[in-house]
Amino acid sequence: MNYLYVYYKLHEAQRRRALEPARRVLEAGRPWSRRVALLARPEVEGGVATWMEVYEGVDDVARLSNALDAAVKETGLATFLAGPRRSEVFAELPADAAGWEA
Repeated sequence: MNYLYVYYKLHEAQRRRALEPARRVLEAGRPWSRRVALLARPEVEGGVATWMEVYEGVDDVARLSNALDAAVKETGLATFLAGPRRSEVFAELPADAAGWEA
C-alpha cells in the first residue's frame, strides 16, 4: 500500500481564498485513495504557510498524480502557490521480517 504526500507553500494572506480550491484538488484524488487529508503546518514563516495533502492506500500513484496535476490547474489552486508542489511516495512496511522481499 502506498501513501502519497504532496506539500506546497502559499502566502498566508491567501489562505482563506485557497482553501476551497485545495479541498477540490483533494476530492479529485479521492477515487484513487482510501483516505485523504489536508494538513497545514501550525507555524507560518515570513508570511508563507506550508500545506500538505495526504493520500493513503494508493494503488496507482501515476494516475493519482496526473489527476492532481489537472485538478490544480482546473480549480485555480495554482494561482495561490508560492513555489512548486512537491510529492513524495512512501510504502507501508511489512508487519514482520517474513514480508521483506529478498
